[in-house]
Amino acid sequence: MSSVRLNPLDSAWLFTESRATPNHVGGLLQFRLPEGAPRDFLHRMMTDFRNHREFASPWNRRLKYAFNKNPMPVWIEDDDIDLEYHVRHSALPWPGGERELGELVGRLQSTPLDLSRPPWECTIIEGLEGDRFAIFIKMHHSLIDGVSGMKLLQRAMSTDRARSLKIPPFWASGPERAAWPGRDAPLPTVANAAAAAVQALRDQAQSVPQLIAAFGKMLKRVGDTGEGLVVPFASPRSVLNGRVREKRRFATQQFPMERLRTLATAAQCTLNDVVLAICGGALRRFLQERDSLPEESLTAGIPVSVRPKDDEDSGNAITFIIATLGTDIDDAKERIEAIRNSVRHAKNHVQSLPKQAMLQYTILLMAPTILTLLTGIGGRTRPMFNITISNVPGPDKPLYFRGAELVATYPASIVTHGQALNITCQSYAGSMNFGFTGCHSSLPSMQHLAVYAADALQELETAFLARPKSARTAPRSPAKGKAPVTRAAKASTATRPRKRAALKTL
Repeated sequence: MSSVRLNPLDSAWLFTESRATPNHVGGLLQFRLPEGAPRDFLHRMMTDFRNHREFASPWNRRLKYAFNKNPMPVWIEDDDIDLEYHVRHSALPWPGGERELGELVGRLQSTPLDLSRPPWECTIIEGLEGDRFAIFIKMHHSLIDGVSGMKLLQRAMSTDRARSLKIPPFWASGPERAAWPGRDAPLPTVANAAAAAVQALRDQAQSVPQLIAAFGKMLKRVGDTGEGLVVPFASPRSVLNGRVREKRRFATQQFPMERLRTLATAAQCTLNDVVLAICGGALRRFLQERDSLPEESLTAGIPVSVRPKDDEDSGNAITFIIATLGTDIDDAKERIEAIRNSVRHAKNHVQSLPKQAMLQYTILLMAPTILTLLTGIGGRTRPMFNITISNVPGPDKPLYFRGAELVATYPASIVTHGQALNITCQSYAGSMNFGFTGCHSSLPSMQHLAVYAADALQELETAFLARPKSARTAPRSPAKGKAPVTRAAKASTATRPRKRAALKTL
Protein backbone atom coordinates (compact mmCIF):
# COMPACT_ATOMS: atom_id res chain seq x y z
CA MET A 1 0.00 0.00 0.00
CA SER A 2 1.47 3.34 -1.10
CA SER A 3 1.94 6.03 1.49
CA VAL A 4 3.41 9.48 1.89
CA ARG A 5 4.26 11.29 5.10
CA LEU A 6 2.70 14.68 5.77
CA ASN A 7 5.00 17.68 6.00
CA PRO A 8 4.99 19.68 9.26
CA LEU A 9 2.71 22.41 7.87
CA ASP A 10 0.06 19.91 6.74
CA SER A 11 0.35 18.06 10.06
CA ALA A 12 -0.27 21.29 11.97
CA TRP A 13 -3.82 21.37 10.58
CA LEU A 14 -4.39 18.00 12.25
CA PHE A 15 -2.71 18.71 15.58
CA THR A 16 -4.65 21.98 16.09
CA GLU A 17 -8.03 20.41 15.27
CA SER A 18 -10.74 20.50 17.93
CA ARG A 19 -14.51 20.31 18.15
CA ALA A 20 -14.75 24.10 18.26
CA THR A 21 -12.08 24.61 15.57
CA PRO A 22 -12.40 22.03 12.76
CA ASN A 23 -9.76 22.61 10.09
CA HIS A 24 -11.61 21.89 6.87
CA VAL A 25 -12.26 24.10 3.86
CA GLY A 26 -15.39 24.00 1.73
CA GLY A 27 -16.78 25.05 -1.61
CA LEU A 28 -20.40 25.97 -2.36
CA LEU A 29 -21.09 25.30 -6.04
CA GLN A 30 -24.37 26.66 -7.42
CA PHE A 31 -25.73 25.11 -10.63
CA ARG A 32 -28.66 25.80 -12.93
CA LEU A 33 -30.67 22.75 -13.91
CA PRO A 34 -30.38 21.86 -17.61
CA GLU A 35 -33.26 22.99 -19.77
CA GLY A 36 -35.94 20.32 -19.77
CA ALA A 37 -34.35 18.43 -16.87
CA PRO A 38 -36.64 15.69 -15.48
CA ARG A 39 -38.08 16.11 -12.00
CA ASP A 40 -35.90 13.27 -10.72
CA PHE A 41 -32.67 14.83 -12.09
CA LEU A 42 -31.08 15.14 -8.65
CA HIS A 43 -32.38 11.74 -7.53
CA ARG A 44 -30.66 10.14 -10.53
CA MET A 45 -27.46 12.08 -9.78
CA MET A 46 -27.51 10.94 -6.16
CA THR A 47 -27.99 7.31 -7.20
CA ASP A 48 -25.16 7.52 -9.72
CA PHE A 49 -22.87 9.17 -7.19
CA ARG A 50 -23.35 6.40 -4.64
CA ASN A 51 -22.82 3.67 -7.23
CA HIS A 52 -19.57 5.05 -8.64
CA ARG A 53 -16.76 3.06 -7.05
CA GLU A 54 -13.67 4.41 -8.81
CA PHE A 55 -11.54 6.85 -6.83
CA ALA A 56 -8.67 9.13 -7.80
CA SER A 57 -6.12 10.85 -5.61
CA PRO A 58 -6.58 12.76 -3.31
CA TRP A 59 -10.15 11.56 -2.72
CA ASN A 60 -8.93 8.09 -1.73
CA ARG A 61 -6.36 9.26 0.81
CA ARG A 62 -6.85 8.30 4.43
CA LEU A 63 -4.75 9.19 7.45
CA LYS A 64 -2.65 6.65 9.26
CA TYR A 65 -1.00 7.83 12.44
CA ALA A 66 2.57 6.83 13.15
CA PHE A 67 3.52 4.39 15.92
CA ASN A 68 7.23 5.14 15.86
CA LYS A 69 9.57 7.93 16.81
CA ASN A 70 8.43 10.09 13.89
CA PRO A 71 5.14 11.71 15.03
CA MET A 72 4.07 12.80 11.55
CA PRO A 73 1.08 10.85 10.17
CA VAL A 74 1.01 9.49 6.63
CA TRP A 75 -1.52 9.35 3.81
CA ILE A 76 -2.41 5.89 2.59
CA GLU A 77 -4.64 4.84 -0.31
CA ASP A 78 -8.06 3.49 0.64
CA ASP A 79 -10.48 2.24 -2.03
CA ASP A 80 -12.95 0.78 0.48
CA ILE A 81 -14.89 4.03 0.87
CA ASP A 82 -18.42 4.21 2.26
CA LEU A 83 -20.17 6.54 -0.17
CA GLU A 84 -23.38 6.51 1.87
CA TYR A 85 -21.39 8.36 4.53
CA HIS A 86 -19.46 10.70 2.22
CA VAL A 87 -22.30 11.62 -0.17
CA ARG A 88 -25.37 13.24 1.39
CA HIS A 89 -28.62 14.88 0.34
CA SER A 90 -30.32 17.97 1.80
CA ALA A 91 -33.27 20.10 0.71
CA LEU A 92 -34.37 23.64 1.49
CA PRO A 93 -38.06 24.49 1.89
CA TRP A 94 -38.90 25.70 -1.62
CA PRO A 95 -38.29 28.33 -2.79
CA GLY A 96 -34.97 28.47 -0.97
CA GLY A 97 -33.10 31.78 -1.14
CA GLU A 98 -29.52 32.81 -0.43
CA ARG A 99 -30.15 33.38 3.27
CA GLU A 100 -31.60 29.88 3.77
CA LEU A 101 -28.78 28.37 1.73
CA GLY A 102 -26.21 30.29 3.80
CA GLU A 103 -27.74 29.01 7.04
CA LEU A 104 -27.51 25.41 5.79
CA VAL A 105 -23.90 25.84 4.67
CA GLY A 106 -23.07 27.38 8.05
CA ARG A 107 -24.38 24.25 9.77
CA LEU A 108 -22.50 21.94 7.41
CA GLN A 109 -19.29 23.91 7.91
CA SER A 110 -19.71 23.65 11.71
CA THR A 111 -19.39 19.85 11.82
CA PRO A 112 -15.89 18.30 11.97
CA LEU A 113 -14.89 15.63 9.47
CA ASP A 114 -14.37 12.03 10.53
CA LEU A 115 -10.58 11.72 10.29
CA SER A 116 -10.70 7.92 10.44
CA ARG A 117 -12.11 8.07 6.87
CA PRO A 118 -10.91 9.92 3.76
CA PRO A 119 -11.44 13.50 5.01
CA TRP A 120 -14.10 14.84 2.67
CA GLU A 121 -17.89 15.09 2.41
CA CYS A 122 -20.26 16.05 -0.40
CA THR A 123 -23.82 17.33 0.08
CA ILE A 124 -26.26 17.74 -2.81
CA ILE A 125 -28.74 20.53 -1.99
CA GLU A 126 -32.07 20.96 -3.76
CA GLY A 127 -34.97 23.36 -3.30
CA LEU A 128 -33.24 26.56 -4.50
CA GLU A 129 -35.30 29.17 -6.29
CA GLY A 130 -34.62 29.90 -9.94
CA ASP A 131 -34.29 26.25 -11.08
CA ARG A 132 -31.02 25.89 -9.22
CA PHE A 133 -29.35 23.31 -7.04
CA ALA A 134 -26.08 23.34 -5.14
CA ILE A 135 -23.28 21.00 -4.16
CA PHE A 136 -21.30 21.72 -1.00
CA ILE A 137 -17.95 19.93 -0.78
CA LYS A 138 -15.67 20.12 2.21
CA MET A 139 -12.18 18.67 2.63
CA HIS A 140 -9.64 18.79 5.42
CA HIS A 141 -6.98 21.48 4.98
CA SER A 142 -4.22 18.94 5.64
CA LEU A 143 -5.24 17.35 2.33
CA ILE A 144 -5.75 20.38 0.12
CA ASP A 145 -5.09 24.10 -0.34
CA GLY A 146 -6.95 26.66 -2.41
CA VAL A 147 -4.93 26.46 -5.63
CA SER A 148 -5.00 22.65 -5.80
CA GLY A 149 -8.70 22.73 -4.89
CA MET A 150 -9.43 24.94 -7.91
CA LYS A 151 -7.47 22.58 -10.14
CA LEU A 152 -9.57 19.66 -8.92
CA LEU A 153 -12.74 21.68 -9.52
CA GLN A 154 -11.82 22.42 -13.12
CA ARG A 155 -10.74 18.84 -13.76
CA ALA A 156 -14.10 17.50 -12.56
CA MET A 157 -16.13 19.64 -15.00
CA SER A 158 -16.08 20.64 -18.65
CA THR A 159 -16.33 23.87 -20.61
CA ASP A 160 -18.53 21.97 -23.09
CA ARG A 161 -22.10 21.24 -22.00
CA ALA A 162 -22.43 18.12 -24.19
CA ARG A 163 -19.17 16.59 -22.98
CA SER A 164 -20.14 17.27 -19.37
CA LEU A 165 -22.99 14.74 -19.64
CA LYS A 166 -20.55 11.83 -19.34
CA ILE A 167 -18.29 13.25 -16.64
CA PRO A 168 -17.94 10.94 -13.60
CA PRO A 169 -18.33 12.21 -10.02
CA PHE A 170 -15.57 14.52 -8.89
CA TRP A 171 -13.84 11.87 -6.75
CA ALA A 172 -13.06 9.95 -9.94
CA SER A 173 -11.21 12.99 -11.32
CA GLY A 174 -7.78 13.86 -10.06
CA PRO A 175 -4.10 13.97 -10.97
CA GLU A 176 -2.78 10.99 -12.86
CA ARG A 177 -2.16 8.13 -10.47
CA ALA A 178 1.53 8.27 -11.32
CA ALA A 179 1.59 11.66 -9.60
CA TRP A 180 1.03 9.99 -6.21
CA PRO A 181 4.18 11.06 -4.36
CA GLY A 182 4.83 7.69 -2.78
CA ARG A 183 4.89 5.61 -5.96
CA ASP A 184 8.33 6.65 -7.17
CA ALA A 185 9.73 7.32 -3.71
CA PRO A 186 12.70 5.31 -2.42
CA LEU A 187 11.93 2.14 -0.49
CA PRO A 188 11.39 2.85 3.24
CA THR A 189 14.66 1.26 4.35
CA VAL A 190 16.83 2.59 7.16
CA ALA A 191 19.54 3.55 4.68
CA ASN A 192 17.16 5.51 2.45
CA ALA A 193 15.55 7.20 5.43
CA ALA A 194 18.94 8.26 6.75
CA ALA A 195 19.96 9.58 3.33
CA ALA A 196 16.75 11.60 3.08
CA ALA A 197 17.28 13.05 6.56
CA VAL A 198 20.84 14.08 5.74
CA GLN A 199 19.69 15.78 2.54
CA ALA A 200 16.91 17.60 4.41
CA LEU A 201 19.37 18.86 7.02
CA ARG A 202 21.70 19.94 4.23
CA ASP A 203 18.93 21.94 2.55
CA GLN A 204 17.88 23.53 5.83
CA ALA A 205 21.47 24.44 6.70
CA GLN A 206 21.88 26.20 3.37
CA SER A 207 18.80 28.31 4.03
CA VAL A 208 19.69 29.33 7.62
CA PRO A 209 21.46 32.59 6.64
CA GLN A 210 18.47 33.71 4.57
CA LEU A 211 16.06 32.84 7.37
CA ILE A 212 18.12 34.78 9.90
CA ALA A 213 18.20 37.78 7.56
CA ALA A 214 14.43 37.61 6.94
CA PHE A 215 13.49 37.50 10.61
CA GLY A 216 16.16 40.06 11.46
CA LYS A 217 14.54 42.47 9.03
CA MET A 218 11.20 41.90 10.77
CA LEU A 219 12.68 42.58 14.20
CA LYS A 220 14.06 45.89 12.99
CA ARG A 221 10.50 46.97 12.20
CA VAL A 222 9.23 46.39 15.76
CA GLY A 223 8.18 49.74 17.20
CA ASP A 224 8.31 51.42 13.80
CA THR A 225 5.00 53.18 13.21
CA GLY A 226 5.82 54.27 9.68
CA GLU A 227 4.42 52.74 6.53
CA GLY A 228 6.00 49.60 5.15
CA LEU A 229 6.51 46.06 6.35
CA VAL A 230 3.91 44.88 8.89
CA VAL A 231 5.39 42.58 11.51
CA PRO A 232 3.60 39.65 13.18
CA PHE A 233 1.90 40.20 16.55
CA ALA A 234 1.83 43.97 16.12
CA SER A 235 -1.91 43.86 15.40
CA PRO A 236 -4.47 45.44 17.74
CA ARG A 237 -6.87 43.32 19.80
CA SER A 238 -10.39 43.23 18.40
CA VAL A 239 -13.66 41.31 18.62
CA LEU A 240 -12.37 39.21 15.73
CA ASN A 241 -9.59 37.73 17.82
CA GLY A 242 -11.11 36.05 20.87
CA ARG A 243 -12.23 32.49 21.58
CA VAL A 244 -14.67 30.89 19.18
CA ARG A 245 -17.44 28.30 19.54
CA GLU A 246 -18.58 25.47 17.30
CA LYS A 247 -21.36 27.06 15.24
CA ARG A 248 -20.54 28.97 12.05
CA ARG A 249 -22.17 31.72 10.00
CA PHE A 250 -21.78 31.93 6.23
CA ALA A 251 -22.55 34.78 3.82
CA THR A 252 -21.70 35.57 0.21
CA GLN A 253 -21.21 38.50 -2.15
CA GLN A 254 -20.43 38.77 -5.86
CA PHE A 255 -18.95 41.50 -8.08
CA PRO A 256 -18.16 41.62 -11.81
CA MET A 257 -14.43 41.23 -12.45
CA GLU A 258 -14.56 44.01 -15.05
CA ARG A 259 -15.67 46.41 -12.36
CA LEU A 260 -12.80 45.45 -10.04
CA ARG A 261 -10.19 45.57 -12.83
CA THR A 262 -11.36 49.04 -13.89
CA LEU A 263 -10.91 50.23 -10.33
CA ALA A 264 -7.48 48.58 -10.04
CA THR A 265 -6.32 50.36 -13.20
CA ALA A 266 -7.59 53.70 -11.98
CA ALA A 267 -5.98 53.24 -8.56
CA GLN A 268 -2.73 51.90 -10.10
CA CYS A 269 -2.81 48.83 -7.91
CA THR A 270 -3.41 45.09 -8.23
CA LEU A 271 -6.72 43.25 -8.15
CA ASN A 272 -5.68 41.79 -4.79
CA ASP A 273 -5.18 45.30 -3.41
CA VAL A 274 -8.74 46.15 -4.44
CA VAL A 275 -10.06 43.03 -2.69
CA LEU A 276 -8.22 43.99 0.50
CA ALA A 277 -9.52 47.56 0.29
CA ILE A 278 -13.11 46.32 -0.09
CA CYS A 279 -12.67 44.09 2.96
CA GLY A 280 -11.01 46.87 4.93
CA GLY A 281 -13.82 49.31 4.19
CA ALA A 282 -16.51 46.77 5.07
CA LEU A 283 -14.80 45.81 8.34
CA ARG A 284 -14.28 49.45 9.32
CA ARG A 285 -18.02 50.15 9.04
CA PHE A 286 -19.05 46.84 10.63
CA LEU A 287 -16.89 47.45 13.71
CA GLN A 288 -17.74 51.15 13.92
CA GLU A 289 -21.43 50.35 14.22
CA ARG A 290 -20.61 48.11 17.18
CA ASP A 291 -18.30 50.67 18.84
CA SER A 292 -15.46 48.16 18.58
CA LEU A 293 -13.16 49.60 15.90
CA PRO A 294 -9.55 49.67 17.19
CA GLU A 295 -7.60 52.91 16.87
CA GLU A 296 -4.81 51.03 15.08
CA SER A 297 -5.47 49.40 11.73
CA LEU A 298 -6.51 45.78 11.50
CA THR A 299 -4.07 43.55 9.65
CA ALA A 300 -4.63 40.67 7.24
CA GLY A 301 -2.74 37.42 6.92
CA ILE A 302 -2.69 36.69 3.21
CA PRO A 303 -1.79 33.18 2.00
CA VAL A 304 0.30 33.19 -1.17
CA SER A 305 0.99 30.17 -3.34
CA VAL A 306 4.56 29.01 -3.93
CA ARG A 307 3.48 25.98 -5.98
CA PRO A 308 5.15 25.56 -9.39
CA LYS A 309 2.73 25.68 -12.32
CA ASP A 310 3.43 22.05 -13.26
CA ASP A 311 2.99 20.72 -9.71
CA GLU A 312 -0.14 18.52 -9.59
CA ASP A 313 0.14 17.51 -5.93
CA SER A 314 -2.75 18.49 -3.67
CA GLY A 315 -0.94 19.23 -0.40
CA ASN A 316 -0.26 22.72 0.91
CA ALA A 317 2.37 24.82 -0.87
CA ILE A 318 1.77 28.23 0.67
CA THR A 319 3.37 30.89 2.80
CA PHE A 320 1.94 34.06 4.38
CA ILE A 321 2.39 37.76 4.05
CA ILE A 322 0.93 40.28 6.51
CA ALA A 323 -0.45 43.63 5.39
CA THR A 324 -2.51 46.50 6.76
CA LEU A 325 -6.23 46.87 5.95
CA GLY A 326 -6.27 50.61 6.58
CA THR A 327 -9.26 50.42 8.91
CA ASP A 328 -7.88 53.41 10.83
CA ILE A 329 -8.15 55.57 7.70
CA ASP A 330 -11.45 57.26 6.89
CA ASP A 331 -10.58 58.32 3.34
CA ALA A 332 -10.99 55.45 0.83
CA LYS A 333 -8.23 56.72 -1.46
CA GLU A 334 -5.70 56.98 1.34
CA ARG A 335 -6.77 53.55 2.61
CA ILE A 336 -6.06 51.73 -0.65
CA GLU A 337 -2.75 53.54 -1.03
CA ALA A 338 -1.69 52.35 2.43
CA ILE A 339 -2.73 48.80 1.53
CA ARG A 340 -0.85 48.89 -1.78
CA ASN A 341 2.33 50.09 -0.07
CA SER A 342 2.06 47.50 2.71
CA VAL A 343 1.47 44.56 0.33
CA ARG A 344 4.39 45.60 -1.86
CA HIS A 345 6.78 45.61 1.10
CA ALA A 346 5.49 42.24 2.32
CA LYS A 347 5.88 40.57 -1.09
CA ASN A 348 9.37 41.96 -1.56
CA HIS A 349 10.28 40.57 1.85
CA VAL A 350 9.08 37.04 1.05
CA GLN A 351 10.55 37.04 -2.45
CA SER A 352 13.99 37.72 -0.99
CA LEU A 353 13.98 34.15 0.33
CA PRO A 354 15.20 31.21 -1.77
CA LYS A 355 12.59 28.60 -2.67
CA GLN A 356 14.13 25.90 -0.46
CA ALA A 357 13.78 28.16 2.58
CA MET A 358 10.08 28.90 2.04
CA LEU A 359 8.69 25.93 4.02
CA GLN A 360 10.99 26.57 6.98
CA TYR A 361 10.13 30.29 6.90
CA THR A 362 6.40 29.54 6.94
CA ILE A 363 6.73 27.03 9.78
CA LEU A 364 8.77 29.46 11.90
CA LEU A 365 6.34 32.27 11.11
CA MET A 366 3.31 30.21 12.12
CA ALA A 367 4.92 28.37 15.05
CA PRO A 368 3.78 30.86 17.75
CA THR A 369 0.15 30.69 16.57
CA ILE A 370 0.27 26.89 16.37
CA LEU A 371 1.69 26.75 19.89
CA THR A 372 -1.12 28.94 21.25
CA LEU A 373 -3.68 26.56 19.76
CA LEU A 374 -1.90 23.44 21.04
CA THR A 375 -1.57 24.88 24.56
CA GLY A 376 -5.14 26.19 24.75
CA ILE A 377 -4.26 29.89 24.97
CA GLY A 378 -5.34 30.70 21.41
CA GLY A 379 -7.64 33.72 21.37
CA ARG A 380 -6.31 34.90 24.74
CA THR A 381 -3.16 36.63 23.46
CA ARG A 382 -2.38 39.37 20.96
CA PRO A 383 -3.12 38.04 17.46
CA MET A 384 -0.41 37.43 14.89
CA PHE A 385 -2.79 39.21 12.47
CA ASN A 386 -6.48 40.05 12.78
CA ILE A 387 -8.04 38.21 9.85
CA THR A 388 -7.16 35.83 7.05
CA ILE A 389 -8.10 37.04 3.56
CA SER A 390 -7.48 34.75 0.59
CA ASN A 391 -7.97 35.28 -3.13
CA VAL A 392 -8.03 32.07 -5.15
CA PRO A 393 -7.84 32.38 -8.95
CA GLY A 394 -10.44 30.28 -10.74
CA PRO A 395 -11.49 29.42 -14.30
CA ASP A 396 -12.48 32.30 -16.58
CA LYS A 397 -14.93 30.28 -18.70
CA PRO A 398 -18.28 28.78 -17.64
CA LEU A 399 -18.11 25.15 -16.50
CA TYR A 400 -20.74 22.41 -16.79
CA PHE A 401 -21.46 19.20 -14.92
CA ARG A 402 -24.02 16.67 -16.17
CA GLY A 403 -25.39 19.39 -18.45
CA ALA A 404 -25.93 21.83 -15.55
CA GLU A 405 -24.12 25.17 -15.73
CA LEU A 406 -22.03 26.23 -12.75
CA VAL A 407 -23.31 29.77 -12.12
CA ALA A 408 -21.36 30.63 -8.96
CA THR A 409 -18.78 29.18 -6.60
CA TYR A 410 -18.26 30.45 -3.06
CA PRO A 411 -15.45 29.29 -0.74
CA ALA A 412 -15.97 28.52 2.96
CA SER A 413 -12.87 28.47 5.11
CA ILE A 414 -11.43 27.99 8.58
CA VAL A 415 -12.34 29.84 11.77
CA THR A 416 -10.21 29.23 14.84
CA HIS A 417 -9.37 30.67 18.26
CA GLY A 418 -7.99 34.15 17.65
CA GLN A 419 -9.48 34.25 14.13
CA ALA A 420 -13.28 34.52 14.34
CA LEU A 421 -13.67 35.63 10.70
CA ASN A 422 -12.26 34.38 7.42
CA ILE A 423 -12.84 36.00 4.03
CA THR A 424 -11.97 33.95 0.96
CA CYS A 425 -12.56 35.12 -2.61
CA GLN A 426 -12.69 33.05 -5.76
CA SER A 427 -12.82 34.30 -9.33
CA TYR A 428 -15.03 32.48 -11.82
CA ALA A 429 -16.28 33.26 -15.33
CA GLY A 430 -16.06 37.03 -15.05
CA SER A 431 -17.10 37.38 -11.41
CA MET A 432 -15.36 37.65 -8.05
CA ASN A 433 -17.20 35.63 -5.41
CA PHE A 434 -16.68 36.41 -1.71
CA GLY A 435 -17.31 33.82 0.99
CA PHE A 436 -17.54 35.14 4.58
CA THR A 437 -17.11 32.43 7.25
CA GLY A 438 -17.46 33.50 10.88
CA CYS A 439 -18.06 32.35 14.42
CA HIS A 440 -21.80 32.49 15.11
CA SER A 441 -21.31 33.75 18.68
CA SER A 442 -18.56 36.30 18.02
CA LEU A 443 -20.10 37.98 14.98
CA PRO A 444 -23.84 38.62 15.24
CA SER A 445 -25.36 39.95 12.01
CA MET A 446 -22.25 38.95 10.10
CA GLN A 447 -24.33 39.01 6.90
CA HIS A 448 -24.09 42.82 7.02
CA LEU A 449 -20.45 42.48 5.96
CA ALA A 450 -21.62 41.34 2.52
CA VAL A 451 -23.75 44.48 2.22
CA TYR A 452 -20.96 46.75 3.46
CA ALA A 453 -18.55 45.21 0.95
CA ALA A 454 -20.79 46.56 -1.85
CA ASP A 455 -20.80 49.99 -0.19
CA ALA A 456 -17.00 49.90 0.21
CA LEU A 457 -16.60 49.17 -3.50
CA GLN A 458 -18.75 52.18 -4.44
CA GLU A 459 -16.76 54.34 -2.03
CA LEU A 460 -13.56 53.36 -3.84
CA GLU A 461 -15.12 53.98 -7.25
CA THR A 462 -16.25 57.42 -6.12
CA ALA A 463 -12.67 58.20 -5.09
CA PHE A 464 -10.99 57.03 -8.30
CA LEU A 465 -13.52 56.99 -11.14
CA ALA A 466 -15.23 59.95 -12.76
CA ARG A 467 -18.46 58.01 -13.15
CA PRO A 468 -18.67 55.35 -10.43
CA LYS A 469 -21.03 52.48 -10.99
CA SER A 470 -23.84 51.66 -8.61
CA ALA A 471 -22.76 49.98 -5.40
CA ARG A 472 -25.63 47.57 -5.57
CA THR A 473 -25.02 44.46 -7.60
CA ALA A 474 -28.24 44.27 -9.61
CA PRO A 475 -30.18 41.02 -9.26
CA ARG A 476 -29.46 38.69 -12.15
CA SER A 477 -32.35 37.03 -13.86
CA PRO A 478 -32.31 33.24 -13.47
CA ALA A 479 -33.99 32.98 -16.86
CA LYS A 480 -30.90 34.43 -18.50
CA GLY A 481 -28.55 31.86 -17.01
CA LYS A 482 -26.99 34.07 -14.40
CA ALA A 483 -26.62 33.59 -10.67
CA PRO A 484 -28.77 35.71 -8.38
CA VAL A 485 -26.94 37.89 -5.91
CA THR A 486 -26.96 37.29 -2.21
CA ARG A 487 -29.97 38.09 -0.05
CA ALA A 488 -27.77 40.52 1.84
CA ALA A 489 -27.01 42.44 -1.36
CA LYS A 490 -30.68 42.48 -2.40
CA ALA A 491 -31.70 43.90 0.97
CA SER A 492 -28.84 46.35 1.18
CA THR A 493 -31.00 49.47 0.87
CA ALA A 494 -33.13 48.42 3.82
CA THR A 495 -30.19 47.39 5.97
CA ARG A 496 -27.90 50.34 5.29
CA PRO A 497 -27.32 52.09 8.63
CA ARG A 498 6.12 43.31 -12.60
CA LYS A 499 7.16 39.87 -13.53
CA ARG A 500 9.09 39.36 -10.34
CA ALA A 501 5.84 39.22 -8.42
CA ALA A 502 5.48 35.49 -9.03
CA LEU A 503 3.65 34.85 -5.79
CA LYS A 504 -0.06 34.20 -6.26
CA THR A 505 -2.30 35.53 -3.56
CA LEU A 506 -4.74 32.86 -2.35
